Amino acid sequence: MPRDSTETRARLQAEAERLFAEQGVWQAGVGEIVAAAGQRNASALTYHFGSREGILDRILAEHEEPIDIHRGGLLAELDDDPSTHALLDALVRPMSARLDHERGRRYLRIVAQLASQFSTWREARSGLEHRHLLRALDLLERRPAHLPEPVRRERLVAMMQLMTSSLAERARLLDAGDDAELSGADYEANLTDMLAGVLEAPAALPA
Repeated sequence: MPRDSTETRARLQAEAERLFAEQGVWQAGVGEIVAAAGQRNASALTYHFGSREGILDRILAEHEEPIDIHRGGLLAELDDDPSTHALLDALVRPMSARLDHERGRRYLRIVAQLASQFSTWREARSGLEHRHLLRALDLLERRPAHLPEPVRRERLVAMMQLMTSSLAERARLLDAGDDAELSGADYEANLTDMLAGVLEAPAALPA
């Protein structure tokens, strides 16, 4: 009787997630993932997920759907003209909640490695549901209104990079068992303040 492939897929995904977080998305070897999952067939990952990118997208999708649902709930509580700080809070809180468990921390360490793709945030990856993220980013990209559009676009990408790199570093510290200087609530509030500073800092460029 053939073995149920569900267990094989789950093992491959779990080991890919771990190795992507610990070694790097592009550094972890496909063969190493396959071996760590206890598979003898060297093409197991390709068979079940198509490619490294295929299993990466599956990992991202599993985490990002509940994150975006959480974010949608926070956005729904805002008024028609929310402050920049309120929008950023809706970005940060669902992400920082992933720090509470190991798989969430792995996800945060993986996402930070995708910073080179942040400038194409409007181009949704196939199979990923993040419409509330896109809505929040669209609103944030329009602020501050007095700055030139290219400046606002540049700042939005920098904000995303700061947010994900900060969350990834905190995840790494927690995984290493290091004591964080800030409590979870203080870290979350401080990160939101820093991100607001990136977007709203005075600019010498003409409007």
